[in-house]
Amino acid sequence: MELHIVAVDKPDDMNVIVGQSHFIKTVEDLHEALVGVGPHLRFGVAFCEASGPRLVRCSGNDDRLVDLATRNAAAVGAGHSFFVFLEDGYPVNVLNTIKQVPEVCGIYCATANPLEIIVVETDRGRGIAGVIDGRPPAGVETSADVAERKSLLRTIGYKL
Repeated sequence: MELHIVAVDKPDDMNVIVGQSHFIKTVEDLHEALVGVGPHLRFGVAFCEASGPRLVRCSGNDDRLVDLATRNAAAVGAGHSFFVFLEDGYPVNVLNTIKQVPEVCGIYCATANPLEIIVVETDRGRGIAGVIDGRPPAGVETSADVAERKSLLRTIGYKL
């Protein structure tokens, strides 16, 4: 067994969702699900096929995001993994939609943070063992931090 750390290549403010699925139609079903979220959402999807021709399958409505998803999926190279890169929307807007796609098994992360994927390689292939999605806590929030968090959520429209 070998461990590899693969840094996800993305712009600093770009959101990415990394998950696992199990069927060749994943890329089409994710595309259809994301289109249904709203006309403003820009996305690229890539899925690593784990058997047969073992291709990186890709789709989306923005060529630049499709390229990002495809390059990162190929770099990780873990069977049945998928990558969704988003603009003009946030993971919180699409996670439930993605989770409802029947062949989606799970989500490893949804983040705009710098991201590393821990990949395990054996004679059978490659799989995602986990993700590194941010730094450890620097402390515990104070009452001032709570007030700031609540204010931010209301300012950006996520709470009333």
